[in-house]
Amino acid sequence: MDFYSLIFLSCALGMDAFAVSLCKGFSVKKLHLKHYLIVGIYFGGFQALMPTIGYFIGITFASFIASIDHWIAFILLSLIGLKMIKESLENENCDSNANQFGFKTMLALAIATSIDALAVGVSFAFLNVNLLLAIFLIGIITFILCIIALKTGNKFGIYLKNKAELLGGLVLIILGVKILIEHLFFD
Repeated sequence: MDFYSLIFLSCALGMDAFAVSLCKGFSVKKLHLKHYLIVGIYFGGFQALMPTIGYFIGITFASFIASIDHWIAFILLSLIGLKMIKESLENENCDSNANQFGFKTMLALAIATSIDALAVGVSFAFLNVNLLLAIFLIGIITFILCIIALKTGNKFGIYLKNKAELLGGLVLIILGVKILIEHLFFD
């Protein structure tokens, strides 16, 4: 996977966390530095950790499924993309409870928004991916996206949430199709 594909993938994976960060920004009257750090570190950290775990799961089973690896990457990315598009079309409201930056809440949200990254990590085992570069980009880009989303949500509200998830889903499907086409026609 080339550098630009990793950038697009990182942005797409960060869209769930971006959407949640928009909601958090929307529901907080005044943001402080600690809010930015909490959101960025939790979401960026888990978005980087989960593909690493997925990668090691993938290489454990690589010899069993090497002949169909491109199909696995295509199916995983497409399913994740379709899930994100479906979620973007469901009109969910942001939660505005007072302890939304607490450990349990943030841990649950970070895990929930990074499950997609775990599945993508499995596909990394079958692709020509620089794992360190990929997890670095995924983590940093998600961190930055979440900080932007927190501020944007605080300023403009929930209107943007569904658009971010829709875009992220489309990008993942396009990457899945690109991987499939490359392996079927150019390998």
